Amino acid sequence: MSSPVIALPAASSAKKKARSKKKSGPSVSDLILKIVSGSSQRGGVSLAAVKKALKAGGYDVVKNKARIAVAIKRLVSKKVLLRTKGSFKLNKKIMLSYEKCRKVQKISNPYQA
Repeated sequence: MSSPVIALPAASSAKKKARSKKKSGPSVSDLILKIVSGSSQRGGVSLAAVKKALKAGGYDVVKNKARIAVAIKRLVSKKVLLRTKGSFKLNKKIMLSYEKCRKVQKISNPYQA
């Protein structure tokens, strides 16, 4: 009276590893820098104007409002953007070194395609 042995599949093979999607397109901070640098206003660009331009470019502003705020705070803390009476404009002295640094990062990372 021996009982038959039933083979069970391994638990690790049953679970599939979730693969994260690679983000496509430029980062939010790059988009913000393009908007501010493309502006012809002398006093800078307001936050509302930045959000409006992002929305016109197809970016979901409502869903990603925290990401936009963090990106702007980070750019201000790095002194790439200057705060002027509720608006933002480029710090031209820092911007040149920032662009050089970004180019070096893109070239030096061989795994990023």
